[in-house]
Amino acid sequence: MAKMEVKTSLLDNMIGVGDMVLLEPLNEESFIDNLKKRFDHNEIYTYIGSVVISVNPYRSLPIYSPEKVEDYRNRNFYELSPHIFALSDEAYRSLRDQDKDQCILITGESGAGKTEASKLVMSYVAAVCGKGAEVNQVKEQLLQSNPVLEAFGNAKTVRNDNSSRFGKYMDIEFDFKGDPLGGVISNYLLEKSRVVKQPRGERNFHIFYQLLSGASEDLLNKLRLERDFSRYNYLSLDSAKVNGVDDAANFRTVRNAMQIVGFMDHEAQSVLEVIAAVLKLGNIEFKPESRVNGLDESKIKDKNELKEICELTGIDQSVLERAFSFRTVEAKQEKVSTTLNVAQAYYARDALAKNLYSRLFSWLVNRINESIKAQTKVRKKVMGVLDIYGFEIFEDNSFEQFIINYCNEKLQQIFIELTLKEEQEEYIREDIEWTHIDYFNNAVICDLIENNTNGILAMLDEECLRPGTVTDETFLEKLNQVCATHQHFESRMSKCSRFLNDTSLPHSCFRIQHYAGKVMYQVEGFVDKNNDLLYRDLSQAMWKASHSLIKALFPEGNPAKINLKRPPTAGSQFKASVATLMKNLQTKNPNYIRCIKPNDKKAAHIFNDALVCHQIRYLGLLENVRVRRAGYAFRQAYEPCLERYKMLCKQTWPHWKGPARAGVEVLFNELEFPVEEYSFGRSKIFIRNPRTLFKLEDLRKRRLEDLATLIQKIFRGWKCRTHFLLMKKSQVVIAAWYRRYSQQKKYQQIKSSAIVIQSFIRGWKARKILRELKHEKRCQEAVTTIAAFWHGTQVRREYRKFFRANAGKKIYEFTLQRIVQKYFLEMKNKMPSLSPIDKNWPARPYLFLDSTHKELKRIFHLWRCKKYRDQFTDQRKLIYEEKLEASELFKDKKALYPSSVSQPFQGAYLEISKDPKYKKLKDAIEEKIIIAEVVNKINRANGKCASRIFLLTNNNLLLADQKSGHIKSEVPLGDVTKVSMSSQNDGFFAVHLKEGSGAASKGDFLFSSDHLIEMATKLYRTTLSQTKQKLNIEISDEFLVQFRQDKVCVKFIQGNQKNGSVPTCKRKNNRLLEVAVP
Repeated sequence: MAKMEVKTSLLDNMIGVGDMVLLEPLNEESFIDNLKKRFDHNEIYTYIGSVVISVNPYRSLPIYSPEKVEDYRNRNFYELSPHIFALSDEAYRSLRDQDKDQCILITGESGAGKTEASKLVMSYVAAVCGKGAEVNQVKEQLLQSNPVLEAFGNAKTVRNDNSSRFGKYMDIEFDFKGDPLGGVISNYLLEKSRVVKQPRGERNFHIFYQLLSGASEDLLNKLRLERDFSRYNYLSLDSAKVNGVDDAANFRTVRNAMQIVGFMDHEAQSVLEVIAAVLKLGNIEFKPESRVNGLDESKIKDKNELKEICELTGIDQSVLERAFSFRTVEAKQEKVSTTLNVAQAYYARDALAKNLYSRLFSWLVNRINESIKAQTKVRKKVMGVLDIYGFEIFEDNSFEQFIINYCNEKLQQIFIELTLKEEQEEYIREDIEWTHIDYFNNAVICDLIENNTNGILAMLDEECLRPGTVTDETFLEKLNQVCATHQHFESRMSKCSRFLNDTSLPHSCFRIQHYAGKVMYQVEGFVDKNNDLLYRDLSQAMWKASHSLIKALFPEGNPAKINLKRPPTAGSQFKASVATLMKNLQTKNPNYIRCIKPNDKKAAHIFNDALVCHQIRYLGLLENVRVRRAGYAFRQAYEPCLERYKMLCKQTWPHWKGPARAGVEVLFNELEFPVEEYSFGRSKIFIRNPRTLFKLEDLRKRRLEDLATLIQKIFRGWKCRTHFLLMKKSQVVIAAWYRRYSQQKKYQQIKSSAIVIQSFIRGWKARKILRELKHEKRCQEAVTTIAAFWHGTQVRREYRKFFRANAGKKIYEFTLQRIVQKYFLEMKNKMPSLSPIDKNWPARPYLFLDSTHKELKRIFHLWRCKKYRDQFTDQRKLIYEEKLEASELFKDKKALYPSSVSQPFQGAYLEISKDPKYKKLKDAIEEKIIIAEVVNKINRANGKCASRIFLLTNNNLLLADQKSGHIKSEVPLGDVTKVSMSSQNDGFFAVHLKEGSGAASKGDFLFSSDHLIEMATKLYRTTLSQTKQKLNIEISDEFLVQFRQDKVCVKFIQGNQKNGSVPTCKRKNNRLLEVAVP
């Protein structure tokens, strides 16, 4: 839906009539048609003066955005189109700026949108008031109190999925700046009968379903609950699930809201335990049992539910079981205990469940009040928001509907009084003569209900307190006796209905003519519901609970505070609450929101005329309009009035320089309206009849059309002149640019032609000079050629005799010289790279140069090898010398050799000097370390491996422990006689020691290393350097080693290595060691 445009006045672009006071003609049909027309165009708000009518759209509309809040902020009430924000802003600004306490009364039947309206009012006030950490916290607590109260006080009904089943009045307290300080909530008449029984198609209170749907398994186990709704008799199953409602998500919202409002964790847990106890109370069932004396007694069928309730609440099971079976009556000093039959036991169970839930709800309200109450004691400004049930007319109306309609009668009474009072005060303030207004005063109906001597509530209380047999029929008989002559009371036996033929009125009913229509009440249940009786045994059992919250809910159960006085009835309590509410409302400036439900299907875009008509009647909206229109239907301040209608008079158009009132007087005198149709107040003009206002609007509309035509004419003339001047200026610019372009193009053509002619002339002159130069060159060449031939002829003639003798030899030597010269010049360009390993060489051109060609190849190779060697450093030369030594020792002998060629010899694979772990080892060795490598030392006895550090210095071969660095063995190089290894691709080798030397006491060493070639080469070179003797390197797949006194044969066989690259050694016997290599 497109975003609604912001209107500059209530009367601009009006769909229907925005204010019902201006409706012509005024009757029920036109009233409904106007609401319907606005509803069809998504205009759900309409005014009756300062009263807002709200029609529930049953869908989301984009008219509550932050931008819309800013549109209505600090604006006049009638400045924009009707909206609930306009009323909220008017109330807030009156409270903040004029220091007037405000109250907003929201009424309407269930499903009309009262709860949503109260939320919108609170959200608007929260949005426009001050900011700050403390202020934001207060606002958040006030807003978050709604989800908590909705969960415990709202339920799904046939008319509304989120129906408030209690009345709520919240006083929001502000400081002198208009920032919220806190609030106080009052609740009225919770429908606690819903706890034990719900009408078909309706649900119990939301919290029961939210708890079972959203609680974790752990929490449900603690509360002794199951997730299945069908396990609980107090929950109706036909409407357990509501479309579009996520009970699990709502439960999380409620828990979060309780935390924000200020509930402690143990308090929230206690509340849920009470809810669980109420649920489980409904599962307690009773069976009859006869006693010896012939009296019937009730017994609990299954005590498991009772046991779990007692575990949750901390009540002794025997105490609660007795309270369900017996009733104790105290009279002065006597106590009489009687048994309860099954029906009485079920009544006691349900009464306990209802009282437990209703007292819990009252405790919740008080607990929320403790959290949101103002912390400072400075003077406060107050804004009250009343969200209470509207007038109810059902097929079956009982005690609840009676007191609800009584409350609405009182609200209607105060509404009429305050509306007339406001009208009268404004007339006096504006110095307008006040005329008496006739209207229906419903005080007579209120007196019928609340009179202290012969009112219906007083007679009901009297009947409840009367000794003897008291029934609903005796109460009705008393009503027929006392109220028979009252003009607003009817029954079968009353005198008022003696001559009526109303057969629809049963004998057990009575009818009251309310301000909103006649309502028939079923008298059944009036006495019991008014008594609201809870047996004292149950109260005392609850007080004995170890559960602190339940004990606090039943203070009358304390034996030390036994009060034999009968508690006040439900009717008297509600009457006192309504009286307090009325007294509170009369001290505040009232603002009204009347909510209307367009259909019973809770569907969008459906407007049921009959249903709306019914609500208009019992809300008294037509009566409201008539009261408003009894004097002057429309009033407006002089400044906006003059600004809106000044174009209707030549003297005030376009600017009036005098006072606004004088301008309005000149304007109305010019228009010649009858004098009785308007009056001039101090700051406003008052218009009596809406027809006069509509005539003003028609004149304004026609005048605006004339002004629009004039503005269009002037604008079009200005636009055409401006366009002509622009075209003229553009033509001059275009002509100038065209002439420039034309001259440039002509110049370019002349220039191009001149260049072409110049190029042709220059070409002709150049060709002429070229021909002359060519002719001169040919002449010089001809002279040279002739002279050469001539000189040749002279020479040949002179040397002919010598040439014939030596010509062959000369020609041969010359040819040979030229061929060799050409060969060397070609070789110069075909020489290969300077890399010693490059074997490329140019092909031989002539056979007789074969030996020369080979010699040149040899010389070139030797030369480039020398050049390559000259680049070596001493260290690199040493590396190549070692590599060359390795090649001579192992090439074509050891299969491991090819893979070692590309690996550089590093020597020190362990950085002993840098590793602090080997500091002790480093300090013990003073010589230069040539090799430092971790090798696997083969155990001589069993062939197992152990890691050792292999160190080679200039004079010694050392073995050290890898972990500790402790030197295990030290062998002088002179004692090493031979190194043996296989021809296979393995790293196994043996170091033979000189017999009789100190290191050879245990025998030769067997090692395995990944760098065998490097270690053997360095050991060979170091031994040669120190001892001047070549170390014997034996390469064989079988060789002998000395183990102590024994000679052992080491034999290499094919097999798999179990430990990676380490050969697998196996001692076969005392003479053979097998080494498995891949």
